[in-house]
Amino acid sequence: MSRISDLQKNLFGGTTSNARQFGMIATLVAIVLLFQIWTGGLTLTSGNLIAVVSQYSYILILAIGMLMVIVAGHIDLSVGSVAAFTGIVVAKLMQEHSLPWPLGILLGLLVGAAIGAWQGFWVAYVGVPAFIVTLAGMLLFRGGNQYIGNADTVPVPDGFRDIGAGFLPEVGPDTGYNNLTLLLGLVACAGVGWREWRARQTRRAMSADPAPLWVTAIRVVVMVGVIVFATLRFAGGRVGTSFPISGIILIVLVLAYSYYTRNTIGGRHIYAVGGNSRAAELSGVKLRRVNFLVMMNMSVLAALAGMIFVARSAASGPQDGLSWELDAIAAVFIGGAAVSGGLGTISGSIVGGLVMALLNNGLQLEGVGSDMVQIIKGLVLLLAVAFDVYSKSQGRFSIIGTLMRPFRSNDTSAPADPPNPASEPDKAPVAG
Repeated sequence: MSRISDLQKNLFGGTTSNARQFGMIATLVAIVLLFQIWTGGLTLTSGNLIAVVSQYSYILILAIGMLMVIVAGHIDLSVGSVAAFTGIVVAKLMQEHSLPWPLGILLGLLVGAAIGAWQGFWVAYVGVPAFIVTLAGMLLFRGGNQYIGNADTVPVPDGFRDIGAGFLPEVGPDTGYNNLTLLLGLVACAGVGWREWRARQTRRAMSADPAPLWVTAIRVVVMVGVIVFATLRFAGGRVGTSFPISGIILIVLVLAYSYYTRNTIGGRHIYAVGGNSRAAELSGVKLRRVNFLVMMNMSVLAALAGMIFVARSAASGPQDGLSWELDAIAAVFIGGAAVSGGLGTISGSIVGGLVMALLNNGLQLEGVGSDMVQIIKGLVLLLAVAFDVYSKSQGRFSIIGTLMRPFRSNDTSAPADPPNPASEPDKAPVAG
């Protein structure tokens, strides 16, 4: 019995044996298995997995920025319009002024930063609620997209298309797989092993007992098994395809932002502001600067997402970005973010985004109409948040709120309240 208790408590690093805290991962697995059976094995084919990453990477990129906005206690309704506006500006400059595509990408990021600075100024320094500012931005930049593009599509050059429609190239000997994708999988497996070793060493240095070695071994085997399966699927697709470049961009952003929110003072300040802005300000957090940077960061990521979508579509059009903000917000809340702010994780938002992406993909594979797809996605969002709210109201562990706790830090515990950035600089926030 003790071995079963150890396994339940430590397999994913949780602080409780209550397996319901892993509900969203279980939901993701259930969706995959359901559609794998329902579609006759199409869901986990190489071509479909590659398509899912390629088609939904820009929404997951938006979810990263939206998580930080929501954690800080705000909302951003303009991300779809900002993405569309950036896309048409970059496409126009590359087509009509022969702007080299690398400069086009850089310019697009600067456009996003300028828009974010504009909206951040109104939110942080004038005090207009972010809901109103970004609602105005949604109208403003949607109109700007149609004005600049004359409500027409504008094609982009081939080199630019690689960031949205490109794949890791074929290099090295003919192994029957894409070698760079195989290398990426090996690096990921090594990263899992290194992280587990480092976690055990850290706990020993803190005079804390690490999880039993056999539990750690099971955890590593499970995670490595998933990585190996995915690697072979992505590497073994039809000739000319492999892991998408947009997926590489997403992975880099997830790692960078997870580190930032988990291990830096700036990241902890975001959680402190969302948890209690008055207390955070009294403890030395520069409230205005945090709000300004959070809004600006969101627009930069929206600009990047917009360029990736335009690159994949090979052209910018007037319908780009429609309802993207709703998909990003849904991913964040399904992933465990609190409506009131102060709680949420990058990895949880990615899981939430994958739930929506695979649900949408599976329904499309079965030929379900777009009307029913929207209805089902809306119900999933409502039920996921309502279930979490109910769990917390009953004094239980928040299922999706504690979902990704094992990935937040090496410490297996997480503070219930936002940390005091002045007095506890070394503690990790509820982030990741």
